[in-house]
This record gives sequence, C-alpha cells and structure tokens, in this order.
Amino acid sequence: MSKNLLKKKVESALEEIRPFLLSDGGDITLLSINDNIVKVQLMGNCVSCSVNQMTLKNGVEMTIKKHAPQIKEVISVE
Repeated sequence: MSKNLLKKKVESALEEIRPFLLSDGGDITLLSINDNIVKVQLMGNCVSCSVNQMTLKNGVEMTIKKHAPQIKEVISVE
C-alpha cells in the first residue's frame, strides 16, 4: 500500500473517532507514520485526562487498525 493511501486510511480512522474526543473537549492530530507506527498528538482535555492512554489504545489504535490492519502501534507524542 502506498504511503499516501495509508495516510488517507489513518486520517479516515481519526475522523471516525474525533467526534468522541471533541465531545470531551479534546482532539487528535496525526504527526507521522513510519514503519507502520503512527504518531499522534492528543490536544485539549485529552492531554490531562487520566484515561488518555486507555483512549489511545482502546479507542484510537483499535479504530486505526480497523481501517489499516498493517499498523503495528499508535504512540502519543507531546
């Protein structure tokens, strides 16, 4: 799969989960995709939320892998 298509699939996954983050006063931005590892930045209330790592793994990573199964991991970068 081309890098451009992979990026589109990841962006599509983020668009699917974004309304849930926005409803809690947060958001997410795609920073990079390298070696099938996605780096994102959580913003707003997501930064200080006590369950942001659970959201990242059980929400964001799961949704991204549904759209792009070749993704190995999603990492949050500050």
